[in-house]
Amino acid sequence: MKKFYVVSISLALMFTTSLVIGKNTRFSDPGTVVTDQFWGNLYAEGGNSFFCNTPFTSKSFVLTEGYIYPLADIRTALKCGTTRECEQNNTYRQIASDLHNMIPVRTRTEMKRRNIQYENLGPSIRTDDCGIRESASFFEPPERVKGDVARTVAYMVDAYDLPWLGATTVFEGWNRLDPPDDTELTRHRQIADIQGNSNPFVLNPELIDQF
Repeated sequence: MKKFYVVSISLALMFTTSLVIGKNTRFSDPGTVVTDQFWGNLYAEGGNSFFCNTPFTSKSFVLTEGYIYPLADIRTALKCGTTRECEQNNTYRQIASDLHNMIPVRTRTEMKRRNIQYENLGPSIRTDDCGIRESASFFEPPERVKGDVARTVAYMVDAYDLPWLGATTVFEGWNRLDPPDDTELTRHRQIADIQGNSNPFVLNPELIDQF
Protein backbone atom coordinates (compact mmCIF):
# COMPACT_ATOMS: atom_id res chain seq x y z
CA MET A 1 0.00 0.00 0.00
CA LYS A 2 2.81 2.40 0.90
CA LYS A 3 4.58 1.73 -2.39
CA PHE A 4 1.35 2.33 -4.32
CA TYR A 5 0.82 5.60 -2.43
CA VAL A 6 4.31 6.86 -3.28
CA VAL A 7 3.87 5.99 -6.95
CA SER A 8 0.48 7.71 -7.02
CA ILE A 9 1.94 10.87 -5.51
CA SER A 10 4.81 10.80 -8.01
CA LEU A 11 2.41 10.47 -10.94
CA ALA A 12 0.25 13.28 -9.60
CA LEU A 13 3.26 15.56 -9.27
CA MET A 14 4.40 14.63 -12.77
CA PHE A 15 0.97 15.45 -14.21
CA THR A 16 0.77 18.75 -12.33
CA THR A 17 4.25 19.74 -13.42
CA SER A 18 3.42 19.05 -17.06
CA LEU A 19 0.71 21.69 -16.86
CA VAL A 20 2.58 24.46 -15.07
CA ILE A 21 6.09 24.36 -16.49
CA GLY A 22 7.08 24.67 -20.12
CA LYS A 23 6.87 28.36 -20.87
CA ASN A 24 9.46 30.35 -22.73
CA THR A 25 12.26 31.37 -20.41
CA ARG A 26 15.00 31.63 -23.02
CA PHE A 27 13.86 34.65 -25.03
CA SER A 28 12.53 38.07 -24.00
CA ASP A 29 13.30 40.30 -26.98
CA PRO A 30 10.41 39.89 -29.45
CA GLY A 31 12.01 41.80 -32.31
CA THR A 32 15.22 39.79 -32.19
CA VAL A 33 13.35 36.50 -31.84
CA VAL A 34 11.20 37.29 -34.89
CA THR A 35 14.22 38.18 -37.01
CA ASP A 36 16.80 35.68 -35.81
CA GLN A 37 14.79 32.70 -34.62
CA PHE A 38 11.42 32.76 -36.40
CA TRP A 39 12.44 33.86 -39.90
CA GLY A 40 16.19 33.26 -39.57
CA ASN A 41 16.01 29.79 -38.06
CA LEU A 42 12.58 28.13 -37.91
CA TYR A 43 11.55 29.27 -41.40
CA ALA A 44 14.99 29.93 -42.86
CA GLU A 45 14.24 27.58 -45.77
CA GLY A 46 10.65 28.70 -46.24
CA GLY A 47 7.53 26.73 -45.49
CA ASN A 48 3.76 27.08 -45.79
CA SER A 49 1.57 29.84 -44.43
CA PHE A 50 -0.43 28.67 -41.43
CA PHE A 51 -4.04 29.36 -42.34
CA CYS A 52 -3.83 29.26 -46.12
CA ASN A 53 -1.17 26.55 -46.51
CA THR A 54 0.48 28.60 -49.28
CA PRO A 55 4.14 27.71 -49.94
CA PHE A 56 6.75 30.47 -49.49
CA THR A 57 10.51 30.67 -49.66
CA SER A 58 11.00 33.80 -47.55
CA LYS A 59 9.13 36.61 -45.86
CA SER A 60 7.45 39.05 -48.24
CA PHE A 61 5.16 42.07 -48.04
CA VAL A 62 2.10 39.77 -48.17
CA LEU A 63 3.43 37.50 -45.41
CA THR A 64 4.21 38.34 -41.81
CA GLU A 65 4.78 36.74 -38.44
CA GLY A 66 1.41 36.10 -36.83
CA TYR A 67 0.28 34.99 -33.40
CA ILE A 68 -2.33 32.32 -32.70
CA TYR A 69 -3.00 34.11 -29.41
CA PRO A 70 -2.93 37.67 -30.82
CA LEU A 71 -0.62 40.21 -29.22
CA ALA A 72 -3.47 42.69 -28.83
CA ASP A 73 -5.32 40.17 -26.67
CA ILE A 74 -2.18 39.58 -24.60
CA ARG A 75 -1.83 43.32 -24.00
CA THR A 76 -5.48 43.51 -22.98
CA ALA A 77 -5.08 40.59 -20.56
CA LEU A 78 -1.94 42.06 -18.97
CA LYS A 79 -3.41 45.58 -18.74
CA CYS A 80 0.05 46.92 -19.45
CA GLY A 81 -1.12 50.05 -21.25
CA THR A 82 -0.36 51.12 -24.80
CA THR A 83 1.63 48.98 -27.20
CA ARG A 84 4.75 51.01 -26.43
CA GLU A 85 4.21 50.70 -22.68
CA CYS A 86 3.68 46.97 -22.95
CA GLU A 87 6.90 46.60 -24.90
CA GLN A 88 8.73 47.81 -21.77
CA ASN A 89 6.97 45.18 -19.65
CA ASN A 90 9.19 42.15 -19.04
CA THR A 91 6.25 39.74 -18.76
CA TYR A 92 4.80 40.93 -22.05
CA ARG A 93 8.19 40.72 -23.75
CA GLN A 94 8.62 37.12 -22.60
CA ILE A 95 5.15 36.11 -23.80
CA ALA A 96 5.53 37.96 -27.11
CA SER A 97 8.81 36.11 -27.71
CA ASP A 98 7.29 32.63 -27.47
CA LEU A 99 7.83 30.74 -30.73
CA HIS A 100 5.08 28.22 -29.96
CA ASN A 101 2.59 31.04 -30.52
CA MET A 102 4.16 32.42 -33.73
CA ILE A 103 3.02 31.45 -37.22
CA PRO A 104 3.66 32.65 -40.79
CA VAL A 105 0.42 34.26 -41.96
CA ARG A 106 -0.94 36.56 -44.64
CA THR A 107 -0.52 40.17 -43.55
CA ARG A 108 -4.15 41.04 -44.31
CA THR A 109 -5.37 38.06 -42.28
CA GLU A 110 -3.28 38.98 -39.25
CA MET A 111 -4.45 42.59 -39.30
CA LYS A 112 -8.07 41.44 -38.97
CA ARG A 113 -7.36 39.11 -36.05
CA ARG A 114 -7.17 41.70 -33.28
CA ASN A 115 -9.20 41.29 -30.09
CA ILE A 116 -10.97 38.28 -31.55
CA GLN A 117 -12.71 35.28 -30.05
CA TYR A 118 -12.44 31.83 -31.62
CA GLU A 119 -15.80 30.28 -32.43
CA ASN A 120 -17.66 27.81 -34.64
CA LEU A 121 -19.50 30.16 -36.97
CA GLY A 122 -21.22 27.49 -39.04
CA PRO A 123 -22.22 27.27 -42.70
CA SER A 124 -24.25 30.48 -42.60
CA ILE A 125 -20.89 32.29 -42.85
CA ARG A 126 -19.10 31.62 -46.11
CA THR A 127 -15.46 30.57 -46.06
CA ASP A 128 -12.82 32.62 -47.86
CA ASP A 129 -10.22 31.16 -50.21
CA CYS A 130 -8.25 29.82 -47.24
CA GLY A 131 -11.20 28.13 -45.55
CA ILE A 132 -11.53 30.85 -42.90
CA ARG A 133 -14.87 32.02 -41.54
CA GLU A 134 -15.00 35.34 -39.73
CA SER A 135 -17.38 37.98 -38.48
CA ALA A 136 -16.89 41.28 -36.69
CA SER A 137 -15.81 39.65 -33.42
CA PHE A 138 -15.29 35.96 -34.18
CA PHE A 139 -12.81 33.89 -36.15
CA GLU A 140 -13.06 30.25 -37.24
CA PRO A 141 -9.86 28.78 -38.73
CA PRO A 142 -9.76 26.13 -41.46
CA GLU A 143 -10.48 22.63 -40.18
CA ARG A 144 -6.98 21.36 -40.94
CA VAL A 145 -5.46 23.69 -38.27
CA LYS A 146 -8.27 23.87 -35.71
CA GLY A 147 -6.43 21.44 -33.45
CA ASP A 148 -3.21 23.42 -33.80
CA VAL A 149 -5.06 26.55 -32.70
CA ALA A 150 -6.71 24.78 -29.77
CA ARG A 151 -3.47 23.30 -28.47
CA THR A 152 -1.61 26.60 -28.78
CA VAL A 153 -4.33 28.59 -27.02
CA ALA A 154 -4.40 25.99 -24.23
CA TYR A 155 -0.61 26.31 -23.92
CA MET A 156 -0.78 30.10 -23.68
CA VAL A 157 -3.57 29.94 -21.09
CA ASP A 158 -1.66 27.41 -19.00
CA ALA A 159 1.86 28.80 -19.34
CA TYR A 160 1.05 32.50 -18.88
CA ASP A 161 -2.28 32.50 -17.01
CA LEU A 162 -4.06 34.19 -19.90
CA PRO A 163 -7.84 34.01 -20.44
CA TRP A 164 -9.35 31.66 -23.02
CA LEU A 165 -10.19 33.32 -26.33
CA GLY A 166 -13.54 31.60 -26.62
CA ALA A 167 -15.48 28.80 -25.00
CA THR A 168 -13.34 25.91 -23.76
CA THR A 169 -15.79 23.48 -25.37
CA VAL A 170 -14.88 24.95 -28.77
CA PHE A 171 -11.20 24.23 -28.25
CA GLU A 172 -11.87 20.78 -26.85
CA GLY A 173 -13.89 19.95 -29.96
CA TRP A 174 -11.24 21.31 -32.31
CA ASN A 175 -8.56 19.34 -30.49
CA ARG A 176 -10.48 16.09 -31.06
CA LEU A 177 -11.40 16.99 -34.64
CA ASP A 178 -7.81 17.72 -35.69
CA PRO A 179 -5.20 15.69 -33.75
CA PRO A 180 -1.48 16.49 -34.11
CA ASP A 181 -0.14 15.57 -37.56
CA ASP A 182 3.43 15.24 -38.82
CA THR A 183 3.63 18.93 -39.76
CA GLU A 184 2.62 20.09 -36.29
CA LEU A 185 4.84 17.56 -34.53
CA THR A 186 7.87 18.45 -36.66
CA ARG A 187 7.39 22.18 -36.05
CA HIS A 188 6.93 21.47 -32.34
CA ARG A 189 10.20 19.55 -32.14
CA GLN A 190 12.05 22.34 -33.94
CA ILE A 191 10.68 24.99 -31.58
CA ALA A 192 11.46 22.86 -28.54
CA ASP A 193 15.07 22.59 -29.72
CA ILE A 194 15.33 26.34 -30.32
CA GLN A 195 13.42 27.61 -27.31
CA GLY A 196 14.08 24.85 -24.80
CA ASN A 197 10.51 23.99 -23.81
CA SER A 198 7.62 21.92 -25.10
CA ASN A 199 3.88 22.44 -25.48
CA PRO A 200 2.42 19.60 -23.36
CA PHE A 201 -0.89 19.80 -25.22
CA VAL A 202 0.81 18.80 -28.48
CA LEU A 203 2.59 15.87 -26.84
CA ASN A 204 -0.53 14.82 -24.91
CA PRO A 205 -3.64 16.25 -26.62
CA GLU A 206 -5.99 14.64 -24.09
CA LEU A 207 -4.73 17.11 -21.48
CA ILE A 208 -7.08 19.75 -22.90
CA ASP A 209 -10.08 17.75 -21.68
CA GLN A 210 -8.53 17.59 -18.20
CA PHE A 211 -7.39 21.22 -18.03
